[in-house]
Amino acid sequence: MMENLFVYLEIENGKVEDVSLELLTKGRSLANQLQCRLEAVAIGNQLDQIGEQVFPYGVDVLHLFDDARLYPYTSLPHTSILVNLFKEEKPQIALMGATSIGRDLGPRVSSALFSGLTADCTSLEIGDHEEKKDNKTYTNLLYQIRPAFGGNIVATIVNPENRPQMATVREGVMKKEIYNAGHKGETIQHEVKKYVSDTDFVVSVIERHIESSKVNIKGAPIIVSGGYGMGSKEGFDLLHDLANTIGAEVGASRAAVDAGYCEHERQIGQTGVTVRPKLYIACGISGQIQHIAGMQESSIIIAINNDPNAPINTIADYVITGDVETVIPKMIKYYKKNSK
Repeated sequence: MMENLFVYLEIENGKVEDVSLELLTKGRSLANQLQCRLEAVAIGNQLDQIGEQVFPYGVDVLHLFDDARLYPYTSLPHTSILVNLFKEEKPQIALMGATSIGRDLGPRVSSALFSGLTADCTSLEIGDHEEKKDNKTYTNLLYQIRPAFGGNIVATIVNPENRPQMATVREGVMKKEIYNAGHKGETIQHEVKKYVSDTDFVVSVIERHIESSKVNIKGAPIIVSGGYGMGSKEGFDLLHDLANTIGAEVGASRAAVDAGYCEHERQIGQTGVTVRPKLYIACGISGQIQHIAGMQESSIIIAINNDPNAPINTIADYVITGDVETVIPKMIKYYKKNSK
């Protein structure tokens, strides 16, 4: 049994996406715990530069599948490659990003291998599990952790018998860190036609248009974020005023986005983006667990809310209890007065 940990690499224009590098960082620490190898799979075209991008993240083996027909991504060939590779290599864990590609590919691979899959994990750990009714103890399982039941509980999901244990993780949830700049792994160049039949290439992409986001909320050092408590679209104008004053980006909770106060690309949380700014100002946000999952690693959190018992207050460094429409204009005024 090989029992190594595999990460599927998402590649766009020859560059490995951040979500995959974040998973390699996490995968490396899990592989160290399990004392197994970290392996990465790159499927696409002109992949010569991939090794130098991923080896510093601690990849021991890089599997390359290079063919002009494999980029851009289409479902069938990528699925066939992973299914056949995993049958050969028998990984104990396989991870991929919860992106539009990962959400398409993950379920196809896991259903073909009868392995099961946990989507949108917020944390991954290694631990043991006791199955009381069968009187069995399993060691070194992957704890696949995610909010469940509308975020009212955090569920830990285990897969004792089937392999690989598969999970998808959203971008930004895990930290991306270089393991060792000088780390060198082994590269295996696979023969694509052994893994993919020609009929898998029935779909080809004729033209592809990707709209890049105009909002860089992920990289913003300061975020002013609004919730349903902002009351309206006009309420959000106040947040934009504050953001413009202090050089911040505007974010929103899901409730505010659902109510139409703000566009979806600014949504922070379990179903939006995960952010780690130096300063996070939460305005009129009650702090449901899904929202907290997306911003709890902010360096400093200021909560402005008229409810002194709002859940967000428990993780905030500073709490201002009051109406946002009174507090925010004062903040703008004092900032302008004192920053001259």
